[in-house]
Amino acid sequence: MANSGKGTFQPDSDVHISYEDQQKINKFARLNAKVDDIKDELKVKQNDMKNLEEAVEELGLADDTEKIPYLVGEVFICQTLEDTLKSLEDTKTKKENEISELEGKCDELKVEMGELKAHLYGKFGSHINLENEED
Repeated sequence: MANSGKGTFQPDSDVHISYEDQQKINKFARLNAKVDDIKDELKVKQNDMKNLEEAVEELGLADDTEKIPYLVGEVFICQTLEDTLKSLEDTKTKKENEISELEGKCDELKVEMGELKAHLYGKFGSHINLENEED
């Protein structure tokens, strides 16, 4: 059976992937996975922040004389309203710092991914797809 080349699969012979290119593709994939992990962690921390803000609002309705149970680790401690509000504000500050740190890491990774993406698209053009499905 002679192969005339019509209707058969022909691999792109003009696209050669060097070892260095493959390493860059792999690095891009690892960075992309890290960004996804950071985004998931950010969602959790932002939800925690929302819960802390709601707790502060609820405590605005509490009586000054009653003791408020506050979870520290795995144990509840009873403290005054003022101490509880201070503890919540401290926790909110820590959570805000964690969120901004994660956002900074995410931005750094995206910059590095942008550089890799520019190089890989410059070399491979439409033969490579580095876009996220959600973008």
